[in-house]
Amino acid sequence: MPDVLRNSWPLLLGMLMLLLGNGLQGTLLGIRGGIEGFGAETMAFVMSAYFLGFLAGSIQTPRLIGRVGHVRVFAALASIISAAFVLYAVAPNPWVWLAMRLLVGFAFSGVYVVAESWLNDTATNENRGQTLSLYMVVQMLGIIAAQGLINFGDPSGFVLFAVMSVMVSLSFIPILLSAGNVPAFQLTTRMTLFQLFRISPLGVVGSFLLGAVFSGLFGMSSVFGTEKQLTVSQISLFIATIYIGGLLLQFPIGWLSDRMDRRKLIMRLTAFAAIVVALGLTRAESFPVVLALGFVIGAVANPVYSLLIAHTNDFLKTSDMAAASGGLLFINGLGAVSGPILIGWLMARFGPDAYFGYMGVLFGMIALYAVYRMTRRPAPAVLEATPYAPINPQATPVAMEAAQEYVMDLAEAEENREVATGSVARAGEI
Repeated sequence: MPDVLRNSWPLLLGMLMLLLGNGLQGTLLGIRGGIEGFGAETMAFVMSAYFLGFLAGSIQTPRLIGRVGHVRVFAALASIISAAFVLYAVAPNPWVWLAMRLLVGFAFSGVYVVAESWLNDTATNENRGQTLSLYMVVQMLGIIAAQGLINFGDPSGFVLFAVMSVMVSLSFIPILLSAGNVPAFQLTTRMTLFQLFRISPLGVVGSFLLGAVFSGLFGMSSVFGTEKQLTVSQISLFIATIYIGGLLLQFPIGWLSDRMDRRKLIMRLTAFAAIVVALGLTRAESFPVVLALGFVIGAVANPVYSLLIAHTNDFLKTSDMAAASGGLLFINGLGAVSGPILIGWLMARFGPDAYFGYMGVLFGMIALYAVYRMTRRPAPAVLEATPYAPINPQATPVAMEAAQEYVMDLAEAEENREVATGSVARAGEI
């Protein structure tokens, strides 16, 4: 870990500042939208635009990099983000915000791709797992810390939007000054969705449903808080609690996943979350209950995404893992685009607590489908399962493939170890 920090701290610092800006953006827009009189359905389309742009950016950025290079793409897209953050305050209009969110989602996807390319280039086979884990922790800490920043300004004013813009602009400095000469990359062609579904139905269905959960958490949590008439400090604490839960439970659940049938773990976690949400809805007027529900949802949603990827890998050849990752990422993105729109519709008709009802139903659907899949085929032997690698729900194709590369390296090392052990045993018999 010290070697990773020594080699990558400027990039990680820059990414932390980017996540501070992005984490503040989602919360601030939800609160400011309420101040401007935008309803839940209107804000749902605004928030959904980010995920549509993010999905488009993950597809188009490699082509942009191939044409003009990493540095120019990063500088151009980061400048778009910085300008858009200021325009939010200058033109508080839902159509302008929708257009800006679309651009910001596209640009953030590209910025993450470029920065993650540089970060992956600094990693070695020996420390790639540590680098990925540290990067995920930095991402989560950035979003959590952003919730504290919103309490130091007036959401109805200009200052917080300027702070977001400054954060993104300052992130250029450590990232660009530390960036190496990364060659233009070619992402692996992803599997067709039909092929991927045949290999891992639970991986595909679960990734789609979790995409809808994640976009609700990242895009609509502050809208929920505004509709529920929580104070700014309560909204920021609620959102921070979601990501604290995801950060604290990621690694313990990962440890469990390498020691049991992953479908059972996915089923138990999502069923637990669905039950807790159902019980909590009866006491949702209590703010401590709201915090507890946020913690449970975050603690389950983030690790289950990594679990679904690891479960899918259990049914793949090592050489197919990278191709499958692109398909899972695309499926997750499709679910993410639909999430805010559905939550907004539900909250407009059934009240703000429909936010939790929506989450509970999706978790319940994943749990039920996991139970069904357990009746269709036996689980892989635990000792033959592929390693678990923590993946952030907002991962780009670069981060996803880096994680899959890490898993493939571990799997190949284990195969070589088994071959060597078998050779020694046979030599002893002779």
